Amino acid sequence: MSNLRSRLADLASSFTDSVIDAIRGTSLEELLSESGARGKTRQPEAMPRTPARAARTASGRLPRRSADDIATELDKIVALVQKHKDGLRAEQIRTELDMQAKELPRVLKEGLNSKRLRSKGQKRATTYFAK
Repeated sequence: MSNLRSRLADLASSFTDSVIDAIRGTSLEELLSESGARGKTRQPEAMPRTPARAARTASGRLPRRSADDIATELDKIVALVQKHKDGLRAEQIRTELDMQAKELPRVLKEGLNSKRLRSKGQKRATTYFAK
């Protein structure tokens, strides 16, 4: 068994030496042309202009929203809450408007600060009303 291992180790070593010699003997332009990367420079891609709920980074983080985006979402929330005289909880608002849980706190806080919404209750039992 050790004879087989030593033979395989010798073959692997000679193979890697051959590959390294081939690379050393080749110009950079030849290597680039073989890889298909010649003449292609990678340009940074522009961030797509899509709704916040559709665009996420690899980490799951939402992209930064502008003040206009937040105002638009707030308008939708106020219009929805006006239809319900008993008010709505954040979970209900989120479900009705098909939003992510991450999107809502900033918009609700903005609505409370601008006095377009008022709240009653604490934590998950908080109910939001339109003014």
